[in-house]
Amino acid sequence: MVNPNTPVNWFERAAAQSFHGQAFINGAAVDAIDGKTFDCISPIDGHVLTQIASCGEADVHQAVLAARATVEDGRWSGLAPSQRKKTLLHFADLIEKHGPELALLETLDMGKPIADALAIDVPATTRCFRWYAEAIDKLYGEVAPTAPNFQATITREPIGICGIVVPWNFPMIMAAWKLAPALAAGNAVILKPAEQSSLTALRLASLAMEAGLPEGVFNVVPGLGAEAGQAIGLHMDIDGVFFTGSTQTGKLFQQYSGQSNLKHVGLECGGKTGHIILESCNRLDDAASAAASGIFFNQGEMCTAGSRLILHENIKDQVLERIIESAKTIVPRHPLDKETSMGALVDHAHTARVMDYIDIGKKEADLVIGGKQVHPVAGGCYIEPTIFDHVDNASHRIAREEIFGPVLSVITAKSTEEAISIANDSPYGLAAGLWSDDVNILHKAARALKAGVIYANCYDCDDITTPFGGYKQSGIGRDKSLHAFDKYTELKSTWLKLY
Repeated sequence: MVNPNTPVNWFERAAAQSFHGQAFINGAAVDAIDGKTFDCISPIDGHVLTQIASCGEADVHQAVLAARATVEDGRWSGLAPSQRKKTLLHFADLIEKHGPELALLETLDMGKPIADALAIDVPATTRCFRWYAEAIDKLYGEVAPTAPNFQATITREPIGICGIVVPWNFPMIMAAWKLAPALAAGNAVILKPAEQSSLTALRLASLAMEAGLPEGVFNVVPGLGAEAGQAIGLHMDIDGVFFTGSTQTGKLFQQYSGQSNLKHVGLECGGKTGHIILESCNRLDDAASAAASGIFFNQGEMCTAGSRLILHENIKDQVLERIIESAKTIVPRHPLDKETSMGALVDHAHTARVMDYIDIGKKEADLVIGGKQVHPVAGGCYIEPTIFDHVDNASHRIAREEIFGPVLSVITAKSTEEAISIANDSPYGLAAGLWSDDVNILHKAARALKAGVIYANCYDCDDITTPFGGYKQSGIGRDKSLHAFDKYTELKSTWLKLY
C-alpha cells in the first residue's frame, strides 16, 4: 500500500509528469484512425494536460478484431488458471509499484485530493486485481444430481469480448471492478474510460502488457460517449457491455443491445441514497460524522452519496447542528496539497450542472450553509459543502434527481415507518443508510429498504468480498465478490450418457 504521508512535493512532481493520450489497441499505443483528439483538461486549474485520442467506430472495430483473435486462438483463455493468476498478480504488483504515478494522474485528471488517490484509489485497485487473481483457480464446476446412467457437468466459460465503459468519479477503481473479474474469467476486454478521465486507463493498459497479458487481450479506446461508447454498444461482435454511470446512459446500452446482437448487459447506474438517522440512535456524533462524509467525500461525486438525509423529528436539530459544524471545516483546496479533504469537481460543465441544482434548491427549500462556487485555484472547479433543510421528498427536484455534487437535502420524518417509506420513494435503489441502537429495528428496516447495499450504523463501508449493485433504476447485476463472475461467464451444461 502506498503511504499517503510519504514526503513528496506533488506540485513539483505534477510539473514534471508526462502524459500519454494515444489509444491502446492490440498491444500498442496508436492514434485514432481519423487522427481526431480532444483536450484533457485538469479541473484543478483549467489547464490542458495533453491531447487524448478521440476514438470512433473504426477504432472500436480494430480493437474488436484484436480481441476476437485472442478469443479464437485462446492465448489468454486457454492458459492454465494458475498462469492467468500469476500474470494478474504481477499486474497488481505493478499497479502498487507505480501507485504514486497513478494517483497523481487521477488527481490531475479528475480533481480528487491526492491524499485520497494515494490512500484509497490505488490500494483498492491493487486489492481488486489481487483478489480476483487469487479467485481464478478456486472456482469449481458442478456435477448435477442426474440419473445414474448420465453424468451432467456444469462449467463456466468466458463470454468472449467484454466492452467495459466506466465513469470519471473513481476511474481506476471502477475499471478494476470490471476488468479484474472479466480478465480472471479469461475474456478479452475493450475499455472505454470517461472522456473526462482517460489517463489512468491508458497507463493501466501499458502496465498490463508489462505484466505479461498477451497482445489484444486488454484494449483501451478513449473517446466521447456518443461515438466510442455507442460503437461498443452497437458492435455485433462484442459479447457483453458492462457500464457504470448515469441511468440515462445505462438505458441507452440496453437499447444498443437490442438493436445489435442482444449482447449481455451489466449496469451500475444512478443513486439517490436515503440516509436515515432514527430517534433510537444515541451515537449522534458518529451518525452526524458519517452523514457529513457520506455526502462531501469525493466532492459528493459518488453514486452512493448520502444525498437525502432523513432525520427523525426528535433528533433532527441536534444532528443537523453537528453536520453544519462539520461542513464548516471542509474547505475546497488545491488537490495536490496533501492536507486537502475536498478537491475539484470533474469539469466546468458538471460544476455548472451542480450550481444549477443549487439554484433550484434555493427556490424549493431553505439553504442552511454553502451554495457558492469558490476559487481556491484560479480556473478550477470548486463548490463549497451545501446543505438544504425543509426539503420535500415527493416534490422537490433536489430530492428526486441525482445531483452528484456536495449538496445535502435534509428531510424530516415522524416515525421509523415514515423514514423507510421516504427512503424507498425514489426511482433509484443503490444504497441506503440506517442508524439505531435497537438491533430489531435495524434488521427489520434493512429488510424493508429497497436497495442493493444497506449500511447499518456505518456508512460507505467497502470490501471486495461483498457484491455491489442496485435495485430499480440503479442497475442490473453486481460488481465485486464472486457474484461478479456471473456477468462475465456463460454456464454450459454437458450431458454424457453412460453405457
